[in-house]
Amino acid sequence: MALEITDATFEEVVLKSDKPVLVDFWAAWCGPCRMVAPIIEELSEEFDGKAVIGKVDVDSNPEFAAKFGIRNIPTVLVFKGGEQVDKQVGVAPKDVYAGKINALLS
Repeated sequence: MALEITDATFEEVVLKSDKPVLVDFWAAWCGPCRMVAPIIEELSEEFDGKAVIGKVDVDSNPEFAAKFGIRNIPTVLVFKGGEQVDKQVGVAPKDVYAGKINALLS
């Protein structure tokens, strides 16, 4: 299951991770976010132990959404070594997200 990331845990879970991290910025009222949610869940199972897959509810956790300039949701950011290395705004097919993670694992 995808990790629920909050403003309080973001630094520890995302920025200090020794694995690649994919973070889905979403909100409960966002229709397209609901389309991405099952993809994020599948990725969390497929990359278990290899990458961190998490979600940030932008309504409850605005600090890092603002820090990374999230203007539209869903927005998926990919991190490696504490740095943002990739970004996907809007809904994309599962293989797009998987490709972003796989590129960091090879």
